[in-house]
Amino acid sequence: MEIVFLTALGVGFSTILGGIIGFFANKSSHKFNDAILSFAAGVMLLSSVTGLILPSLELGGDYKLLITILGVLCGAFVLDILDRLIPQSSYFLKMEKEQDKERSRAILFVLAIAIHNLPEGIATGVAFGTDDIGQALTVAIGIALQNVPEGMIVIPPMLSVGYSKAKALGIAFFTGFIEIVGTMLGYFAVSVASVILPFALAFAGGTMLYLISDEMIPETHSHGNERVATFALLVGFSIMLIFDALL
Repeated sequence: MEIVFLTALGVGFSTILGGIIGFFANKSSHKFNDAILSFAAGVMLLSSVTGLILPSLELGGDYKLLITILGVLCGAFVLDILDRLIPQSSYFLKMEKEQDKERSRAILFVLAIAIHNLPEGIATGVAFGTDDIGQALTVAIGIALQNVPEGMIVIPPMLSVGYSKAKALGIAFFTGFIEIVGTMLGYFAVSVASVILPFALAFAGGTMLYLISDEMIPETHSHGNERVATFALLVGFSIMLIFDALL
């Protein structure tokens, strides 16, 4: 239990750390930002497969393929629904009318990061439900490494539309806190009902794959830095492969 809580704090704080770094890197080039985000995508890609989807297959029993595939698809589908529905609420539509488009875009981007941090936290907590501490730490390290650049890219949009540094950092703290909550929820849900573990692992893996494909790769390829982004992703993937082998 203690190691889960400490890991949750570490995963959540990595977003906050990224936010602090974002203060100093908020004038960095698109190429640099795309490289670190692509690196994070590579880290997530390896972690989602070796830390979540493959363990789901191992624990799924007679129906392992069905459970794992259904879990991956459900994870992606649920995150897609959240991405579509939450920004469409009356509150955000009202905000769109009252503020300029740039400010609204920055707010919705941060909202998307916050939405994504919950299943990422759940992925960490669920991984500990396997009782394979090495594998769970691989997932946690992957998510934590991904959270640093994620925290970094939260800050510049907030500063560019007029938020104070204190408020921007507070938003980064909030997104990190969501991850801590998600980690504990994932851990306790699996502890209470371990029968759902194979599906939960695949579900969490699906959310991570959705993030990579729907948000991270398109963003890193939108500024003409496709080659840099591709190699940064491969470096992130390779480094996490080393971590996975060592752990």
